[in-house]
Amino acid sequence: MTTPDPSLIRSSFAAVQPHGPQLTAYFYDHLFTHNPGVRPLFAAHLDEQRDRLWAALGALVANLENTETLVGMLQNLGRRHVGYGALAEHYPAVGGSLIAALRHYAGDAWTPAVEESWTAVYGVISDTMIAAGEAAAR
Repeated sequence: MTTPDPSLIRSSFAAVQPHGPQLTAYFYDHLFTHNPGVRPLFAAHLDEQRDRLWAALGALVANLENTETLVGMLQNLGRRHVGYGALAEHYPAVGGSLIAALRHYAGDAWTPAVEESWTAVYGVISDTMIAAGEAAAR
């Protein structure tokens, strides 16, 4: 697995920041179009959810190198998401849609190295959230 490059994550996130609301709308459209089975896990109106997603991405990027804070944040998210019905098999779909949305809005800032870094970061995110969710479900 590739090790995420924090500088690539930060610079590509800076490139998409002006498009936060559009990026999160694109993310959910992509997710539900490609994975309609996950739609029932979400509220009918997604405005608040889009805002929470954008805030979580910002917090993730801000804490990339603060492992204790980042892991705690992801564990809390994982525990909450299991309560919403999220299963380990949902995480790849979410990751694919996140990468698609970031790629769409990053423009020239999106390179193969950036995609590798985001894919690696998402691997850490999903592994941490899944483990926390599974522990909470037990």
